[in-house]
Amino acid sequence: MRVVFIADAHLVSPEDANYRLLVRFLNELEGEVDALYIMGDLFDFWLGFPSNPFRQYDAILNALENLVLHGCRLVYFEGNHDFHLGTIFSHRLKAEIHTGPAIETLQGKRLYLCHGDQINKDDYLYRLLRYVLRAPPATACLRFLPPSWAEKIRVLLQKDSKSGYMNKKCRWDYRQILTDFAKFMYIKKIDGLVTGHFHIAINEKLPESAFAILSLGDWMTQFTYGEMEEGELRLKSYSPRLTAP
Repeated sequence: MRVVFIADAHLVSPEDANYRLLVRFLNELEGEVDALYIMGDLFDFWLGFPSNPFRQYDAILNALENLVLHGCRLVYFEGNHDFHLGTIFSHRLKAEIHTGPAIETLQGKRLYLCHGDQINKDDYLYRLLRYVLRAPPATACLRFLPPSWAEKIRVLLQKDSKSGYMNKKCRWDYRQILTDFAKFMYIKKIDGLVTGHFHIAINEKLPESAFAILSLGDWMTQFTYGEMEEGELRLKSYSPRLTAP
């Protein structure tokens, strides 16, 4: 059983290199993978409007649909850039959608799976914003907001996210935050942690334990992703296959 994890592509335009490489990567997975876990922020912005105003993502959605048609299980953990995913994912792509962390047994190992945006308990402002954006009133508003508002919301959140990320990266030691959280999970008899959000690529074990920490890096500049084979979590970098002329 081959399981692939990917996070933080922050896709914007089909013309971007990371977008084109991700389409290629997904196409190469057809018939080769049993489950694909998208660990949040696949898109730089996505809200599940009843209509689909995000036509720039059609190539990605088509690639995901082809994977599902080839028997791949699709599991999506909402991020802080893509949430309220809507019927495109739940109906068309038949994705299993998680609005928060989950514990799942894969290949005999109990894994704590999450986007990662809730790991830092000291980020109070973000935690409040997250609660407001995911509250029932916000969900209900999507039914009435015109699709033209999607771009306005995207620009507003993107501006805040870019400046906020750099400030937080200077303020907090993300590696230590992940290590401390992993220790807490280890006490609870969990075997491993798989997370996105932090944009740092880590594949290591807690000292003197078999607890695995897999932080997926990103698909923006690092093109890193995770795999689980025979019960082992691995961090990999994507290198496009060479094709004959």
